[in-house]
Amino acid sequence: MQIAILLYDGFTALDAVGPYEILSRIPGAEVVFTAARPGPVRTDMTSLALTADAALGEVTAPDLLLVPGGPGTADVLADRSTLDWIRRVDETTTWTTSVCSGSLLLAAAGLLTGRRATSHWICLDDLPALGAVPTPERVVLDGKYATAAGVSAGIDLALHLTGRLAGDETAEAIQLVVEYDPQPPYSTGSVTTAPAPLVTALRASNLIVGAAA
Repeated sequence: MQIAILLYDGFTALDAVGPYEILSRIPGAEVVFTAARPGPVRTDMTSLALTADAALGEVTAPDLLLVPGGPGTADVLADRSTLDWIRRVDETTTWTTSVCSGSLLLAAAGLLTGRRATSHWICLDDLPALGAVPTPERVVLDGKYATAAGVSAGIDLALHLTGRLAGDETAEAIQLVVEYDPQPPYSTGSVTTAPAPLVTALRASNLIVGAAA
C-alpha cells in the first residue's frame, strides 16, 4: 500500500508529519513524500524542511493521498500542474484525504463538489466557493474523501484511516505506541471553547495565515 504525502512550499509541518507518524506504522505501508521536484521543501515556519524523495510525475497510483495545508495553499490553488496531478491520482486512490487548508486544494481540483468537508476554522468559509459543503467537525468522511480540521486534527484523521485500512486493533496499537493521549493545559483548541475576543483577534492578525487570509 503506497501512501503519498504532497509537499509544497509553505505547508504546515504537523499537517504532514502528524499523519505520517501514524500511517507509516501500518504493516505493509510505504510512505512517499512527493513534490513538484525532489529535494527539501520548506514549511511555513521556514526553519524546517522535509525532503521530497519523488517528483509528482513519479507518483502515479498511490492507494492513499494526503494533502497538508498551510499558508502555501494560496499559491498552490493557482498551480494548475499540481491540481491536475491531484485529480489524476484521485482516479485510482482508495482514500483521498487532507488536513487543514489542504481541503481547499481537493475542492479546487473538483473532488469535493457537493461533499461535506472540513478545514482549519479560518478557512471553512472558503469551501462553498469551491463547491464543498463546510462542516465544522474535527474529521469528516464522505465517500472515499476524508478531511481533517486544523493541523493537529491530522493525527485523528490518520487513526480513523488506520482503523479502516488495517483494523481497529492495529489502530489502537499504533495510538498506544505513539502515546497519543491529548491532555492540553488550555481549553482554547477550538473556536467553540476559545474566548470570543481571542478568536476575533486571531482572525484579524497575520499570526494565522491560510488561503482565507
